[in-house]
Amino acid sequence: MLPIVQNGDKVLRKISKEVPISSITKPKIQKIIANMSTALDSQFDGVAIAAPQIGVSLRIFVVSGRIFDEDFISGKESNKINSHKKNHSKSMVYINPVLIKISKDKKLMTEGCLSVRPLYGKVRRATRAVIEAYDEHGNKFTKDATGLLAHIFQHETDHLDGILFIDKAKDLQEIFAS
Repeated sequence: MLPIVQNGDKVLRKISKEVPISSITKPKIQKIIANMSTALDSQFDGVAIAAPQIGVSLRIFVVSGRIFDEDFISGKESNKINSHKKNHSKSMVYINPVLIKISKDKKLMTEGCLSVRPLYGKVRRATRAVIEAYDEHGNKFTKDATGLLAHIFQHETDHLDGILFIDKAKDLQEIFAS
């Protein structure tokens, strides 16, 4: 498994390159997606990961299917050590994502990042976001999201533009997992 790149690595501050549509189904891109999914699944609290977080400057992010699971949504994942081993909903892949619409309504939510451990802070983001992207099969799609998923879309597209949540966060503090 590839390690998750940490703050200070130059790749996290680069604007990622678009993936040529004809390359999406090729072994190289499929391997990157598999590596991203493995890295994300290795983190009990990870909800999404962008390609730069595994050292690849391409416009790809993966959202963990666990965010759609009842236990995750309700906060009932009491045994966090083993929660990542559960069968979660299928993860979603976003290639060359573009936020095509975000709401004017914004909400302050606590945010962390797999590449900025152990910092957490509050970030004001749009409560609704519409994203257009390609899936891992090269099919173009549009997804409308609210709440946590809208927040994730904005966090991950920031990664692809070389922006970290700490650039926008208020009340940063270190929180260590127990």
